[in-house]
Amino acid sequence: MKDVFIHELADVKTVRIGARTKIWQFTIILENAVIGKNCNINCHCFIENDVIIGDDVTVKSGNYLWDGLRIGNSVFIGPNVTFINDKYPRSKQYPDEFLPTIIEDGVSIGAGSTIMGGIVIGRNSMIGAGSLVLTSVRENSLYYGHPAKYIKLIK
Repeated sequence: MKDVFIHELADVKTVRIGARTKIWQFTIILENAVIGKNCNINCHCFIENDVIIGDDVTVKSGNYLWDGLRIGNSVFIGPNVTFINDKYPRSKQYPDEFLPTIIEDGVSIGAGSTIMGGIVIGRNSMIGAGSLVLTSVRENSLYYGHPAKYIKLIK
């Protein structure tokens, strides 16, 4: 993994990490995860096996990226965003497949937001801090609230 920075206090099992990516302390990344080039994965994050992250992505502290999550290029994920991949979780009962969630290119997700599984957040959209996103978001749109609602088109 040439030109990749992994802090000595991180536990990184995957070798599929793009050049110039930085992974900070107390972050755990499982062996089948894929992380693109020039990403910044901040401290105190967890990334499961079936997660794909594009290039130029910033994942701020306190994020847990669960199986089924697909993150495009140039995405910003603020601190403490919650991703859900199972609508009906039960202890020790696992679905055959987790809900796929797609975060398209250029999306920004504000701190403390909750993103329901099985949705698409469209290209270049913004999710305001603290939002509860229950449905797919159209591209180039600002959504926020609890639950999140369409506010306006953005560029």
